[in-house]
Amino acid sequence: MSAVSPNQAPDLAWLLRGLGEEVPVIRGSVLLSADGMLKAAHGFDRVSAEQLAALASGLFSIARSAGMRFDNSNEVRQVVTELKSSQLFISSAGFNSVLAVLAKGEADPAVVGFEMARLIKAVRPFLNTAARRPATSTDEIKRYDSR
Repeated sequence: MSAVSPNQAPDLAWLLRGLGEEVPVIRGSVLLSADGMLKAAHGFDRVSAEQLAALASGLFSIARSAGMRFDNSNEVRQVVTELKSSQLFISSAGFNSVLAVLAKGEADPAVVGFEMARLIKAVRPFLNTAARRPATSTDEIKRYDSR
């Protein structure tokens, strides 16, 4: 099952599907912008994919804040969360992009992390998310709305 955002190229979902085929203990994965917008997903329905994207964005942001405070860097390599019967892996995946993978509890973290890193390294330029345009002023919004 794949969920693909209408504002992204559908060819990214096959990368996530391939990751799941390479590592069968992966339950699903999402590619998102750093601010939580879903770019591609595999293994989740649309609502679950968007929820995981939002959660992954929040955890990644918290890790970046911790890095700034305690490591003098906002570079986050990976966030790993061990749940009751699952493991959640979140990694930087290119400029302004994040990859989140939900694996079964018995997954070997070294294998999942290695395969995520291998995928990201192989296709990093294609995973980048363009920076958003700055917010417009209220006057510009009013002019746009009145058209």
